[in-house]
Amino acid sequence: MPAVIVDCAIYRDGRRTDGPADFSDALDEARSQGDSFLWLGLHEPTRHEFDLVRDEFGLHPLAIEDALHAHQRPKLEVYDDSLFMVLKPVEYEPEGDTVSTGELMVFMGDSFVVTVRHGGGAALSAVRQRLEAEPEVLKHGPTAVLYAVSDAVVDHYIDIAVELQVDLEELEADVFSPSGGDGAPGSSGSSRASASASSTAARIYNFKRQVLEFRRASGPLAAPMARLASAGVPFVHDHSRPFFRDVNDHLLRANEQVEGLDRLLSDILSAHLAQMGVRQNDDMRKISAWAAMAAVPTLVAGIYGMNFMDMPELHYAWGYPAVIGFMAVVVTALYRQFKRRGWL
Repeated sequence: MPAVIVDCAIYRDGRRTDGPADFSDALDEARSQGDSFLWLGLHEPTRHEFDLVRDEFGLHPLAIEDALHAHQRPKLEVYDDSLFMVLKPVEYEPEGDTVSTGELMVFMGDSFVVTVRHGGGAALSAVRQRLEAEPEVLKHGPTAVLYAVSDAVVDHYIDIAVELQVDLEELEADVFSPSGGDGAPGSSGSSRASASASSTAARIYNFKRQVLEFRRASGPLAAPMARLASAGVPFVHDHSRPFFRDVNDHLLRANEQVEGLDRLLSDILSAHLAQMGVRQNDDMRKISAWAAMAAVPTLVAGIYGMNFMDMPELHYAWGYPAVIGFMAVVVTALYRQFKRRGWL
């Protein structure tokens, strides 16, 4: 069990105090003192390890199932003896344009807070240290811990949204650059341009998937935070409502930023596909123009290759050069016309 315990401490009047090493004895001591609470931090406990916690803290079986099995949506559940909240911290790797989510569960009840962390995401040690440096906040008990954890997760949402915005601006500049991802001129230029366009579309689509992963973490959290900001939530002090309203405001701003990124990505993808269509139309015009120029000499040569005896100018001495000159004049005229119209 000690392997999964990240930290275990008793807090009295906003300050950390020495207590029993065993969390069961520490919980009894915190409850006996009246104005103290226990904060137990766990990282990916097994079912057997969490059974020990459940028996000591009296946690609801449904909440235990959610805490043991990851991939939960952000939510807030109130049971008879405890409050249970699920949050999804988000991390972003700019090198690979990858958004990853972890899971953070918070149990809050009579004189205790139990935090359970799964997967990636920042550890709660920084949150604990910040709270311990602010006794005036920490002395409000378990509610202060729930507020600080929620605030840290939501503030990180905003930081990630800013990083995504910067990378999206770079992607947008690349898509709408003058070159537009085209290949260099040459015989293989068209194939290189097609491959580059497909790669750009894949980048946009991958970026959109990462934004969707972000939305799955931040979007469902809006309802629980709005509920915490309202009155009448058990185990949450009424004086904490302004603080949760502030967290909710930050969450709304993060969600608006993410929705804006998603809409902009859809617009960029549509514009990129439109650019690809325009380029394909240009290619088809060029092919049609060259085919039209090739059709004239082919037609004339085909007619004079039918070997009829009474064809005009067949026995004329200058007939062959005249036909060649006629084909050259027509092809030149077509070339100038297509060039003037921008087809070549």
